[in-house]
Amino acid sequence: MTDETPPSPETARKAEARAAEAAAIRRRWITLGEILAVLAVLISAGTLWLNWSERSDDAATRAAESRKASSRAAQLVLNAASDGDERLTLKPASADQVVQSLTIRFPNALKIDSVETTGNPRIEVQWFDNGLKRARGNAGLPDNSRGDERLPIVIETRFLVDGETHDDIALYDIGYTIVGRLLTGHRVTLRGLSLVKRATNDNAQAQLDARWAKLVPAKEQ
Repeated sequence: MTDETPPSPETARKAEARAAEAAAIRRRWITLGEILAVLAVLISAGTLWLNWSERSDDAATRAAESRKASSRAAQLVLNAASDGDERLTLKPASADQVVQSLTIRFPNALKIDSVETTGNPRIEVQWFDNGLKRARGNAGLPDNSRGDERLPIVIETRFLVDGETHDDIALYDIGYTIVGRLLTGHRVTLRGLSLVKRATNDNAQAQLDARWAKLVPAKEQ
């Protein structure tokens, strides 16, 4: 038999200390691994959230831009091109809009009915020149205009945008000149059209008459 000398107390304490230190190191590595795993999960979740948030923001931005574009498309502005002295041809400022019909209202002072057009947007002087001359005479305006005069009108427009029907009501000014001639009477020449403001069906005529009263004050008695 071989006799084994038991380790001394000091050697035993050192061995126990080394074993404890090794165990502590293993526990630290396990804890660090767990922390790194948690961090990896958090980073992955954060990346996924950021990607989702960016996609969501992009979708919201595209939706907002689409709504703005649709809103702009539904805002009608009519431009006029002179077609001789007695006619204005109208067309939308936006090429995406197609006019289907117009109803044109005049100030009550002219004492004339509204005019409707279909598929050929235009303004013709013969629709209102007699009423305009009479109203100017009642207001005591001079025979010959100085520069461009303004006749307020309301235009109700039905138009298409991408196949969808829209309606617009707005107050416009017709630019015109008038010249008095002794033998042939007065001649009205159309110059152009300008947008004043939007209106509604309920207040359009009142706004129209108020603008006429502002542009053509009643003659003092």
